[in-house]
Amino acid sequence: MGTTSITLANLKKTYGKNDAVKDIDLQIEKGELFGFLGPNGAGKTTTIKMMTGLLEPSSGTVQLNGINVWEQPVEAKKQLSYVPDHPNLYPKLTGRDYIQFVASIYKVPEKEYVHDLEELLHLFSLTDRADELIESYSHGMKQKIAICGALIHRPSILFLDEPTVGLDPKSARELKNILRKRCSEGMTAFITTHILEIAEQMCDRIGIISEGEIIALGTMDELRQRDGRTDGSLEDIFLQLTGGEDQQALIDEMSEDPQGAQR
Repeated sequence: MGTTSITLANLKKTYGKNDAVKDIDLQIEKGELFGFLGPNGAGKTTTIKMMTGLLEPSSGTVQLNGINVWEQPVEAKKQLSYVPDHPNLYPKLTGRDYIQFVASIYKVPEKEYVHDLEELLHLFSLTDRADELIESYSHGMKQKIAICGALIHRPSILFLDEPTVGLDPKSARELKNILRKRCSEGMTAFITTHILEIAEQMCDRIGIISEGEIIALGTMDELRQRDGRTDGSLEDIFLQLTGGEDQQALIDEMSEDPQGAQR
């Protein structure tokens, strides 16, 4: 690391009188695996869509490897891959055809991607189903094919929105391993997840967003020190910062006294 890969400056998105994202400033280094966490409706997906050029900011800028996403959209998008939480795939293509199609869009010669293709299919246990139509796949298999397509051209920056939804434990572990491997080779990964244990285990740094603002940013040790902690899980820190501890206490109380929930 040491070279800035992603730069957000005063990034803002407003819908009417509602600020969905409020003047975010953020820098992410090359090779970093960054976790972006927050409650539902906090602004995570809105932020990612602005970063990937799918949603125009109300103000502020996004730069990917020094390229302004809205001033040079094609050059910026050459830098990235994006897997949304519900990827839209082509149902009449086979899994193998889809990955090859993505590679062709990025003009990757077949001799360069053929090894990665077979490796990715094997990694996610898709080899035996790769030549079947995507419409026959389960949600989890579609998610894995989308991830394979995102990785096939070896992007400089990878955005993953809830990548472990629908993945079995083995595939989730393989995803974690390949992300760590690719980041060690210089790729930058920006991921959102509701599974805080995964974020705690795999991310170099974590940003927590609430009501459109980043309220905490740092490594796990830095997040603990922020509140004078020497230990504690990411879940503990997250719930405390986002007000989730009060909700969790209420849930625990109701589970201990089910009659009380009906009063």
